[in-house]
Amino acid sequence: MPLREALEFARSKGLDLIEVAANANPPVCRVMDYGKFKYEQSKREREVQRKQRMSEMKGIRLRPKTDEHDLQFKINNTIKFLKQGHKVKVTVIFRSREYTHPEFAEKALQQMVDAVVGAGVGTVERPAQMEGRMMTMVLAPVAERKGAPRKTQGEQPGEESS
Repeated sequence: MPLREALEFARSKGLDLIEVAANANPPVCRVMDYGKFKYEQSKREREVQRKQRMSEMKGIRLRPKTDEHDLQFKINNTIKFLKQGHKVKVTVIFRSREYTHPEFAEKALQQMVDAVVGAGVGTVERPAQMEGRMMTMVLAPVAERKGAPRKTQGEQPGEESS
């Protein structure tokens, strides 16, 4: 159909004439509401973006002299973050002469690793390293295998869920 007829046809219907394939011989065009098309396209893009899972890096800060109860509290928070799917950066900050005894920090970090790995919620992504006056370690959540049965809360290991 000639260009003028196509434009008149589109205008009579209150729609737009959109060129789909310019390199084709003859060029291919479509009659449609372009504003509605762009709106629906942006709506689909927003939906896809909303469904994408964003992983955050959470931070836990300790000191070499952190007490046992406080350390347990921070371990529980770390496990909670890992269950939510976030990575956790654990930082031990040294002040003044604490820097000369990194074994206290290593002991606390090892206790945290044992608790997290023992609970089965995380793994060590980056082991403990000294960075200036800080020792840092990164823990990552354990990725669930597809097709693996999930344990429900209260289910004991070795029990079958019904």
